[in-house]
Amino acid sequence: MLTRNDEGVAGWALAAPSSGLNATSEAARKGVASGVGRNRLARALRVEWLGQTTASVCWIASMLTYGISSSGDWLQLFAASAWLLANIASLATAEDD
Repeated sequence: MLTRNDEGVAGWALAAPSSGLNATSEAARKGVASGVGRNRLARALRVEWLGQTTASVCWIASMLTYGISSSGDWLQLFAASAWLLANIASLATAEDD
């Protein structure tokens, strides 16, 4: 719950909820979680990530469209899939921006 700070300091301060939970640590935990989500979204919207992900998905689609008739086709499909998985995994890893 937000309350007006009566000590003359500008702004608002967090008040402890009546349940006794530490509101400050709860707010900090939520802030970190939402910051991580925004950071992942920002990385996913970069041209480099979008371009590589689009290229790998198109490569997979072309392999499935034209068919898999040889061992080389399977290798291409595995390579494109690995590329896509690496792009997705790069969003999950912590990166200092």
